[in-house]
Amino acid sequence: MLNEAHAVLPASDLKRAQDFYHTALGLDPDDVQAGNLVYHLGSGSAFEIYETSNAGTAQNTQMCWITDELEADMARLRERGVTFEDYDNPGLKTQNGVATMGDVKAAWFRDTEGNFLCLTQGM
Repeated sequence: MLNEAHAVLPASDLKRAQDFYHTALGLDPDDVQAGNLVYHLGSGSAFEIYETSNAGTAQNTQMCWITDELEADMARLRERGVTFEDYDNPGLKTQNGVATMGDVKAAWFRDTEGNFLCLTQGM
C-alpha cells in the first residue's frame, strides 16, 4: 500500500536554504514555486522545502540519506562547510561525528534552517 516516502522540511529563508542545498550538498530543485522547492533524487525519492516561520523548532532527525560510503561522504560534505553534530548521550555516542549502532553507522548535521539531517550506512 505505501510505496515511497517524501520528506517535507521547513525553512524560514527559502533562498538561504536553496543556497545551502546547492553549495553544501550539490542539489538543485527540480521544481521552484512560490514558497516551495521540490528536489527529486535517484531511485525515485524526493523531498521538498517550504517557507514557514516555524522552521528550526524540531529537535529530532527530519530526513536521512542512505549511503554506502559514510566516511567519504562526510569528508566531501566537510570540505563544503558542513559541520557534523557530536553526541554523548545514553544510547548514542559519536566519535568524529559518527554513531555506531550494531551494523548501522549514522552522522547528523543541520542545514541553515536548523533542520536535523542524517547520513546513514548499513541499513
